[in-house]
Amino acid sequence: MKKGSVYLPLLLFLMLAVGVLLGGMLNFPVDRPSFSQNHSRNKLNKLIDFIDNEYVDQVNTDSIVDLTVTNILAQLDPHSMYLPPSIQSDEAESMKGNFVGIGVNFYMYKDTVAVVKPLENGPSAKAGIEPGDRILYAGKTQLYGRKLPSDTLFSKLKGEEGSVVELTVYRKSQHKKFKVKVAREVVPIKSVDAALMLNANTGYIKINRFAETTYDEFKKGLLDLKKKGAMSLIVDVRENGGGYVEMATKIADEFLKQKQLIVYMKNKKGQVEKTYATAKGEFETGKVAILIDESSASASEILAGAIQDNDRGTIIGRRSFGKGLVQREMNFDDGSAVRLTIARYFTPTGRSIQKPYVKGDEAAYENEFSKRFENGELYKKDSIKIADTLKFKTPKGKIVYGGGGIVPDVFVPMEGKSGEAAIVYVMEQSGIVNHFVFEQLDKYRETFKGMSYPEFLTKMKSTDLYFDHLQQYLTSSGVKLNLSSNKMLVKRYLTAEFASQLYGEQKFYEIVLKEDPMVQAALKS
Repeated sequence: MKKGSVYLPLLLFLMLAVGVLLGGMLNFPVDRPSFSQNHSRNKLNKLIDFIDNEYVDQVNTDSIVDLTVTNILAQLDPHSMYLPPSIQSDEAESMKGNFVGIGVNFYMYKDTVAVVKPLENGPSAKAGIEPGDRILYAGKTQLYGRKLPSDTLFSKLKGEEGSVVELTVYRKSQHKKFKVKVAREVVPIKSVDAALMLNANTGYIKINRFAETTYDEFKKGLLDLKKKGAMSLIVDVRENGGGYVEMATKIADEFLKQKQLIVYMKNKKGQVEKTYATAKGEFETGKVAILIDESSASASEILAGAIQDNDRGTIIGRRSFGKGLVQREMNFDDGSAVRLTIARYFTPTGRSIQKPYVKGDEAAYENEFSKRFENGELYKKDSIKIADTLKFKTPKGKIVYGGGGIVPDVFVPMEGKSGEAAIVYVMEQSGIVNHFVFEQLDKYRETFKGMSYPEFLTKMKSTDLYFDHLQQYLTSSGVKLNLSSNKMLVKRYLTAEFASQLYGEQKFYEIVLKEDPMVQAALKS
């Protein structure tokens, strides 16, 4: 499904497998722990001071400390990690669910800040910024031709709420340069991408992560769909790497009856914390389906596990990632943080879905996607490796398995022909299609000007022009990938991305979901 618009070189995207970005975190602040003194800790402190004071060359001891902390955490488990200040700041912003800025979706195109689309009713849209505009200056700071690092670039566009920045903009369609003042506002970072009706009585909600605002976004979407007549609901957590556990349990509570167990956690002291459903659920009786895939992790798996283990709904898709570890975050004064695994979580039947890992070998753990592809698991249900010794039974007698992700009730293989389809899948997740479409619109925007949505659909269905251009785009970038064997799949996503940039993100989902195999399986289940 649709991803964000962070741009990286094309070849890098095609080599990367989809990993878990967020994980599972407890959503509350942590006091800085007090540490007893011992010789090993004193040894480390004395070594750092010795290097700082006596080493023959100048050394950044902060970087040595960072490296030491990173190496220590790598010996624990794949989800205990050190976050340097820049990454911690970005993660905290993403999980908060908003930031203060000018409200544009952009990327660096030919060393220039190119506006893909201003946020609807956001500050830039109100100021008259349009898709395709280039932002040349923020105040007196030149933004083009300088290869500015992302944090520097973002800092020039973000600021205090209500503060004003004067932008110098070049509008290619009119060949003119002008200045415009934009008042920065709080800009939401949506965690619920879509809440729409698929038919007269089936609603669909797509959750991309579990952030501070996710439950409120979900509840708003759910109530809106109920008003429109939704008696069945499909919740899509594909490619959702997790986030705050509390958000997942609150969403699960909307489907489960009072006192039904949602999840429980156990720490190294054997202490158990159980979370139960309350009396107030907005969707306790309607039909429910949860869509998962190999990138659904942690909080996504908690939601899916609660629904599956309580016989509340149908889990559809492919085996989930397999993350059953819960992290707590400790912040440092320099803006960095450590995310430490402090407990394991278990689904209501008692299963741990944490997949096996070797301490210190994080690469193999994260790259398991390629192993699943190689052993055929993404295309055949009987290729899923299930531990017969980890069988559990739901209240209605259904057998479920632990030891490595949530195994769906209804298996749906990866769409398209094996091999090349997997690369198409990674290509779609990477954002390449988003930016290719922007570049096409940058050249041919006038072609679509004033075109109605039905006319657009007819045009895209009747032409292979943009499909051919995408093939040429890949070839010219040195990527030897023949898209012809998956032509209909590629054209669907191309049409959806064009529609998103021209008519709004909701249209992306309207187009993609009509032929989505998992959605179709959910409608039939």
